[in-house]
Amino acid sequence: MKVLIFRSRERAVVRAAGEIVQQLQARPASVLGLATGGTMDPVYAALIAAARDGQVAFDRATMFNLDEYVGVPPDHPRSYEHYMRTHFFDALNLPDRTWRLPRGDAPDPAAEAEAYEARIAEAGGIDLQLLGIGANGHIGFNEPSSSLSSRTRVKTLHRRTRDDNARFFGPDEVVPTTAITMGIATILDSRHALLLATGAAKAQAVAAMIEGPVSARCPASALQLHRHATVVLDEDAAQALELRDYYDTVHPDGEDGQMPAMRIPGLEPQA
Repeated sequence: MKVLIFRSRERAVVRAAGEIVQQLQARPASVLGLATGGTMDPVYAALIAAARDGQVAFDRATMFNLDEYVGVPPDHPRSYEHYMRTHFFDALNLPDRTWRLPRGDAPDPAAEAEAYEARIAEAGGIDLQLLGIGANGHIGFNEPSSSLSSRTRVKTLHRRTRDDNARFFGPDEVVPTTAITMGIATILDSRHALLLATGAAKAQAVAAMIEGPVSARCPASALQLHRHATVVLDEDAAQALELRDYYDTVHPDGEDGQMPAMRIPGLEPQA
Protein backbone atom coordinates (compact mmCIF):
# COMPACT_ATOMS: atom_id res chain seq x y z
CA MET A 1 0.00 0.00 0.00
CA LYS A 2 1.41 3.35 -1.07
CA VAL A 3 0.52 6.18 1.34
CA LEU A 4 0.77 9.71 -0.03
CA ILE A 5 0.17 12.61 2.36
CA PHE A 6 -0.30 16.12 0.97
CA ARG A 7 -0.27 19.44 2.76
CA SER A 8 -3.70 20.46 1.52
CA ARG A 9 -6.98 18.97 0.40
CA GLU A 10 -6.54 20.62 -2.99
CA ARG A 11 -3.22 18.90 -3.65
CA ALA A 12 -4.67 15.55 -2.58
CA VAL A 13 -7.57 16.03 -5.00
CA VAL A 14 -5.21 16.95 -7.84
CA ARG A 15 -3.20 13.79 -7.22
CA ALA A 16 -6.29 11.57 -7.15
CA ALA A 17 -7.63 13.15 -10.33
CA GLY A 18 -4.18 12.90 -11.88
CA GLU A 19 -4.10 9.15 -11.32
CA ILE A 20 -7.31 8.81 -13.33
CA VAL A 21 -6.08 11.13 -16.05
CA GLN A 22 -2.82 9.21 -16.32
CA GLN A 23 -4.68 5.89 -16.52
CA LEU A 24 -6.81 7.11 -19.43
CA GLN A 25 -3.90 8.74 -21.21
CA ALA A 26 -2.11 5.39 -21.15
CA ARG A 27 -5.21 3.35 -22.00
CA PRO A 28 -8.18 5.38 -23.28
CA ALA A 29 -10.48 2.33 -23.21
CA SER A 30 -9.85 1.66 -19.53
CA VAL A 31 -12.51 0.26 -17.21
CA LEU A 32 -12.95 2.64 -14.28
CA GLY A 33 -14.71 2.05 -10.98
CA LEU A 34 -16.23 5.25 -9.63
CA ALA A 35 -17.46 6.41 -6.24
CA THR A 36 -19.88 9.01 -4.90
CA GLY A 37 -20.02 11.23 -1.82
CA GLY A 38 -18.82 14.62 -0.71
CA THR A 39 -15.13 13.67 -0.92
CA MET A 40 -15.58 12.99 -4.62
CA ASP A 41 -17.23 16.30 -5.55
CA PRO A 42 -13.91 18.13 -6.19
CA VAL A 43 -12.44 15.08 -7.95
CA TYR A 44 -15.18 15.11 -10.56
CA ALA A 45 -14.91 18.88 -10.89
CA ALA A 46 -11.17 18.44 -11.50
CA LEU A 47 -11.76 15.70 -14.09
CA ILE A 48 -14.31 17.83 -15.91
CA ALA A 49 -11.83 20.72 -15.97
CA ALA A 50 -9.05 18.42 -17.25
CA ALA A 51 -11.32 17.05 -19.98
CA ARG A 52 -12.40 20.52 -21.10
CA ASP A 53 -8.73 21.51 -21.10
CA GLY A 54 -8.01 18.69 -23.56
CA GLN A 55 -5.87 16.64 -21.17
CA VAL A 56 -8.12 13.58 -21.12
CA ALA A 57 -11.21 12.05 -22.74
CA PHE A 58 -13.74 9.67 -21.22
CA ASP A 59 -15.76 8.67 -24.27
CA ARG A 60 -13.84 5.41 -24.83
CA ALA A 61 -13.81 4.39 -21.17
CA THR A 62 -16.26 2.07 -19.44
CA MET A 63 -17.31 3.17 -15.96
CA PHE A 64 -18.95 1.17 -13.18
CA ASN A 65 -20.14 2.81 -9.97
CA LEU A 66 -19.63 1.15 -6.63
CA ASP A 67 -23.20 1.17 -5.38
CA GLU A 68 -26.79 2.36 -5.47
CA TYR A 69 -29.59 2.59 -2.92
CA VAL A 70 -32.20 -0.16 -3.08
CA GLY A 71 -35.69 1.10 -3.85
CA VAL A 72 -34.51 4.42 -5.27
CA PRO A 73 -35.20 4.94 -9.01
CA PRO A 74 -32.47 6.37 -11.24
CA ASP A 75 -34.21 9.72 -11.69
CA HIS A 76 -34.66 10.29 -7.96
CA PRO A 77 -32.62 13.33 -6.85
CA ARG A 78 -30.96 11.25 -4.08
CA SER A 79 -30.00 8.32 -6.30
CA TYR A 80 -26.35 7.81 -7.08
CA GLU A 81 -27.18 7.79 -10.78
CA HIS A 82 -28.56 11.29 -10.37
CA TYR A 83 -25.42 12.25 -8.45
CA MET A 84 -23.16 10.95 -11.21
CA ARG A 85 -25.17 12.63 -13.93
CA THR A 86 -25.18 15.92 -12.06
CA HIS A 87 -21.54 15.88 -10.98
CA PHE A 88 -19.88 14.23 -13.96
CA PHE A 89 -21.62 12.43 -16.83
CA ASP A 90 -23.88 15.21 -18.11
CA ALA A 91 -21.17 17.87 -17.87
CA LEU A 92 -19.12 15.94 -20.43
CA ASN A 93 -22.11 14.72 -22.46
CA LEU A 94 -20.99 11.14 -21.92
CA PRO A 95 -23.12 8.61 -23.80
CA ASP A 96 -25.09 6.11 -21.74
CA ARG A 97 -23.01 3.23 -23.16
CA THR A 98 -19.94 4.47 -21.25
CA TRP A 99 -21.30 4.14 -17.72
CA ARG A 100 -23.15 1.66 -15.52
CA LEU A 101 -24.77 1.74 -12.08
CA PRO A 102 -26.79 -0.96 -10.32
CA ARG A 103 -30.50 -0.44 -10.84
CA GLY A 104 -31.77 0.51 -7.41
CA ASP A 105 -35.42 -0.01 -8.31
CA ALA A 106 -34.89 -3.44 -9.91
CA PRO A 107 -37.74 -5.83 -8.99
CA ASP A 108 -35.19 -8.37 -7.71
CA PRO A 109 -32.25 -6.49 -6.13
CA ALA A 110 -30.30 -9.70 -5.45
CA ALA A 111 -30.53 -10.72 -9.10
CA GLU A 112 -29.56 -7.18 -10.15
CA ALA A 113 -26.47 -7.41 -7.92
CA GLU A 114 -25.46 -10.73 -9.45
CA ALA A 115 -25.97 -9.38 -12.97
CA TYR A 116 -23.90 -6.28 -12.15
CA GLU A 117 -21.01 -8.43 -10.97
CA ALA A 118 -21.25 -10.37 -14.24
CA ARG A 119 -21.17 -7.16 -16.28
CA ILE A 120 -17.95 -6.09 -14.58
CA ALA A 121 -16.39 -9.45 -15.42
CA GLU A 122 -17.60 -9.23 -19.03
CA ALA A 123 -15.92 -5.84 -19.35
CA GLY A 124 -12.62 -7.43 -18.40
CA GLY A 125 -12.51 -6.28 -14.78
CA ILE A 126 -11.75 -2.85 -13.36
CA ASP A 127 -8.44 -1.20 -14.24
CA LEU A 128 -8.66 1.60 -11.67
CA GLN A 129 -11.13 1.71 -8.79
CA LEU A 130 -11.73 5.07 -7.11
CA LEU A 131 -12.73 4.78 -3.45
CA GLY A 132 -13.66 6.89 -0.48
CA ILE A 133 -13.85 5.67 3.09
CA GLY A 134 -16.66 5.99 5.61
CA ALA A 135 -16.06 7.14 9.16
CA ASN A 136 -16.69 3.54 10.29
CA GLY A 137 -14.21 2.16 7.76
CA HIS A 138 -16.62 1.08 5.05
CA ILE A 139 -15.69 1.10 1.36
CA GLY A 140 -18.55 1.08 -1.08
CA PHE A 141 -21.38 0.04 1.21
CA ASN A 142 -19.37 -2.80 2.71
CA GLU A 143 -20.16 -2.09 6.33
CA PRO A 144 -18.21 -3.41 9.34
CA SER A 145 -18.68 -7.19 9.58
CA SER A 146 -18.69 -7.53 5.77
CA SER A 147 -17.04 -10.64 4.43
CA LEU A 148 -13.65 -9.93 2.92
CA SER A 149 -14.53 -12.40 0.15
CA SER A 150 -17.85 -10.71 -0.67
CA ARG A 151 -19.04 -9.99 -4.20
CA THR A 152 -21.63 -7.49 -5.44
CA ARG A 153 -24.72 -7.97 -3.30
CA VAL A 154 -27.47 -6.29 -1.29
CA LYS A 155 -26.14 -4.93 2.00
CA THR A 156 -27.97 -3.50 5.02
CA LEU A 157 -26.63 -0.07 5.93
CA HIS A 158 -25.25 0.69 9.38
CA ARG A 159 -27.09 3.31 11.41
CA ARG A 160 -23.98 5.51 11.40
CA THR A 161 -23.81 5.36 7.60
CA ARG A 162 -27.47 6.31 7.37
CA ASP A 163 -26.92 9.16 9.80
CA ASP A 164 -23.91 10.39 7.81
CA ASN A 165 -25.91 10.27 4.57
CA ALA A 166 -29.03 11.86 6.03
CA ARG A 167 -27.71 15.32 5.09
CA PHE A 168 -28.30 14.43 1.43
CA PHE A 169 -31.99 13.78 2.07
CA GLY A 170 -34.80 16.16 2.92
CA PRO A 171 -36.25 16.35 6.45
CA ASP A 172 -39.32 14.36 5.39
CA GLU A 173 -37.41 11.74 3.39
CA VAL A 174 -36.48 8.31 4.72
CA VAL A 175 -32.82 7.37 4.25
CA PRO A 176 -32.69 3.96 2.53
CA THR A 177 -31.76 1.01 4.73
CA THR A 178 -30.17 -1.19 2.03
CA ALA A 179 -28.00 -0.77 -1.04
CA ILE A 180 -26.52 -2.80 -3.86
CA THR A 181 -22.74 -2.58 -3.53
CA MET A 182 -19.65 -4.06 -5.09
CA GLY A 183 -18.17 -6.53 -2.64
CA ILE A 184 -14.76 -6.34 -1.03
CA ALA A 185 -13.43 -9.15 -3.23
CA THR A 186 -14.76 -7.31 -6.30
CA ILE A 187 -12.82 -4.22 -5.23
CA LEU A 188 -9.69 -6.26 -4.52
CA ASP A 189 -9.86 -7.67 -8.05
CA SER A 190 -9.26 -4.19 -9.50
CA ARG A 191 -5.83 -3.72 -11.00
CA HIS A 192 -5.31 -0.45 -9.11
CA ALA A 193 -7.27 0.72 -6.08
CA LEU A 194 -7.12 4.48 -5.46
CA LEU A 195 -8.55 5.73 -2.17
CA LEU A 196 -8.93 9.42 -1.37
CA ALA A 197 -9.63 10.62 2.17
CA THR A 198 -9.69 14.23 3.35
CA GLY A 199 -10.66 15.87 6.62
CA ALA A 200 -10.23 15.04 10.28
CA ALA A 201 -13.50 13.11 10.44
CA LYS A 202 -11.84 10.32 8.46
CA ALA A 203 -8.61 10.18 10.48
CA GLN A 204 -9.47 7.24 12.75
CA ALA A 205 -10.84 5.16 9.89
CA VAL A 206 -7.75 5.93 7.82
CA ALA A 207 -5.46 4.81 10.65
CA ALA A 208 -7.40 1.58 11.08
CA MET A 209 -7.28 0.95 7.34
CA ILE A 210 -3.53 1.49 6.96
CA GLU A 211 -2.05 0.45 10.30
CA GLY A 212 -4.69 -1.70 11.97
CA PRO A 213 -5.17 -5.43 11.52
CA VAL A 214 -6.92 -6.73 8.42
CA SER A 215 -10.36 -7.20 9.89
CA ALA A 216 -14.04 -7.13 9.04
CA ARG A 217 -14.32 -4.47 11.77
CA CYS A 218 -12.67 -2.06 9.30
CA PRO A 219 -13.56 -3.31 5.81
CA ALA A 220 -11.15 -0.85 4.17
CA SER A 221 -8.27 -2.65 5.89
CA ALA A 222 -8.65 -5.32 3.21
CA LEU A 223 -6.80 -2.91 0.91
CA GLN A 224 -3.64 -3.96 2.75
CA LEU A 225 -3.97 -7.15 0.68
CA HIS A 226 -4.35 -5.34 -2.64
CA ARG A 227 -1.58 -5.82 -5.18
CA HIS A 228 -1.58 -2.11 -6.13
CA ALA A 229 -3.29 0.24 -3.70
CA THR A 230 -2.65 3.98 -3.48
CA VAL A 231 -4.01 5.97 -0.54
CA VAL A 232 -4.11 9.74 -1.03
CA LEU A 233 -4.58 11.86 2.09
CA ASP A 234 -4.51 15.43 3.25
CA GLU A 235 -2.91 16.44 6.56
CA ASP A 236 -6.17 16.24 8.49
CA ALA A 237 -7.03 12.72 7.36
CA ALA A 238 -3.47 11.58 8.17
CA GLN A 239 -3.33 12.97 11.71
CA ALA A 240 -3.94 9.67 13.55
CA LEU A 241 -1.26 7.69 11.71
CA GLU A 242 1.42 6.41 14.11
CA LEU A 243 3.96 5.75 11.34
CA ARG A 244 3.58 9.17 9.78
CA ASP A 245 7.33 9.86 9.83
CA TYR A 246 7.97 6.76 7.75
CA TYR A 247 5.40 7.66 5.10
CA ASP A 248 6.93 11.14 4.85
CA THR A 249 10.40 9.63 4.53
CA VAL A 250 9.36 7.34 1.69
CA HIS A 251 7.23 9.94 -0.15
CA PRO A 252 8.08 13.47 1.08
CA ASP A 253 5.17 15.87 0.63
CA GLY A 254 3.26 13.05 -1.06
CA GLU A 255 5.60 12.92 -4.05
CA ASP A 256 6.65 9.55 -5.46
CA GLY A 257 8.19 10.59 -8.77
CA GLN A 258 5.54 8.72 -10.76
CA MET A 259 3.12 11.53 -11.52
CA PRO A 260 4.10 14.38 -13.86
CA ALA A 261 3.27 17.87 -12.65
CA MET A 262 -0.33 18.57 -13.53
CA ARG A 263 -2.35 21.76 -13.57
CA ILE A 264 -6.11 21.59 -13.30
CA PRO A 265 -7.99 24.85 -13.86
CA GLY A 266 -9.44 26.01 -10.56
CA LEU A 267 -7.08 24.01 -8.36
CA GLU A 268 -3.50 24.62 -7.31
CA PRO A 269 -0.96 22.55 -9.28
CA GLN A 270 0.52 19.40 -7.79
CA ALA A 271 4.10 20.60 -8.01
